[in-house]
Amino acid sequence: MSGGFAGVRNQLVVHHDGRWTSRSGTKPPRTGQQTPAEVAELRAALEDPAYARVPNRPTGSPIADGFQYSITYRHRLVVVGDGERPPALQRVFAALPEGGPPTSP
Repeated sequence: MSGGFAGVRNQLVVHHDGRWTSRSGTKPPRTGQQTPAEVAELRAALEDPAYARVPNRPTGSPIADGFQYSITYRHRLVVVGDGERPPALQRVFAALPEGGPPTSP
């Protein structure tokens, strides 16, 4: 995830076993572990045929000082901007630890 007024560049990495690491600016990374049910929900969201139809690149006009999100799963990269969250993408974000990468520096 990147963008915002201050040029924020944050990252959330979720491994196949549910371990995750979140990095926000110069703060120390945070780590955690999703439960097996949470891992299954995230995997189901990413493998949903509706998610496969989400465009790979932003389709709308950029939002000033908005964020851009990059999601990679099984060699597919999806890049979306703020305001471009169809239901299938909302499901992915809802299944991410802490709702996805932090949006503050």
